[in-house]
Amino acid sequence: MSIGDLIRLLGDGNYHSGQQLGERLGVSRTAVWKQLKKLEAMDLPLEAVKGRGYRLVDALESLDGARIVSRLSAEPRHHLKRLFIEDVLDSTNTFLRERFRHGAGHGEVCLAESQTAGRGRRGKSWSTSWGRSLILSLGWRFDSGVGALEGLSLAVGVALAEVLEDSGAEVALKWPNDVLLKVGDEWRKLAGILLEVTGDVEGPCEVVIGIGLNVALSDAGRQAAGQPAGALSDVMGTPSRNGLAASLIEALLTMLPTFESRGFTAWREGWNRRHAYSGCLVRVHQGKTSYVARATDVDASGNLIVVTDAGERALMGGEISIRLE
Repeated sequence: MSIGDLIRLLGDGNYHSGQQLGERLGVSRTAVWKQLKKLEAMDLPLEAVKGRGYRLVDALESLDGARIVSRLSAEPRHHLKRLFIEDVLDSTNTFLRERFRHGAGHGEVCLAESQTAGRGRRGKSWSTSWGRSLILSLGWRFDSGVGALEGLSLAVGVALAEVLEDSGAEVALKWPNDVLLKVGDEWRKLAGILLEVTGDVEGPCEVVIGIGLNVALSDAGRQAAGQPAGALSDVMGTPSRNGLAASLIEALLTMLPTFESRGFTAWREGWNRRHAYSGCLVRVHQGKTSYVARATDVDASGNLIVVTDAGERALMGGEISIRLE
């Protein structure tokens, strides 16, 4: 019996006795009890009622590969080579990078209920608790080299924003890789995007696109974020993670086959229209230096154009971050 098997049984919101759980999982009640004690430490509050049994305080929808694939239309389903659903990984990006090292990876998607060593930009961690996030990585091979990938992370942001807007959320894009959610009068970080590229500047290269999206957040999860963090449940009833996963996979597998030939230009207007800091004064942190500038639009390569007293500058990704001044 894995802890994931137990969570999937308890996640339906109904009460289950220790005996029922043991019978379903093929273990003793003592073994069930030992696993139940682990749930609180996993930020999964458990409710116990004498004579009725146990249930999770917050119902959780477990990821289901068959349900996700069944929602894909014909062309994205054709591009999807394999879908992995894992309980716990160190990182879904690392999982797919390893798949590429073994000659696979292209057109593959990995989802996890939780990850222990998720990464964001600039080496930051992306913490997740079981079942409350959508943690997704997708692998894609490009033939034209790294130069053809300019603006790809921003195009992924546009695709993600469109999926979220279709679900009823009001979102904005923060350069280069964050998605912000409007909660009341405040913008909070909802999702992050991390691209990892290996290969040649001129020849074939492999990209792993990682996305971490908050579907729901506990108080502990908000405190761990270290910044104003939002979740879709803040502005709507908790949406289906399987439905979100299917919509996002559909959007990415529609966009990626055409990106190499179309370039970022096809998504530039969509990104600029959602630019969270357009026209705002920002502080640019670049290495050990920082300065104030006014943010304008992104250019055809996905660089953010800012205006300083010395004139315009084009900011490229990498070790740069911006904050509202």
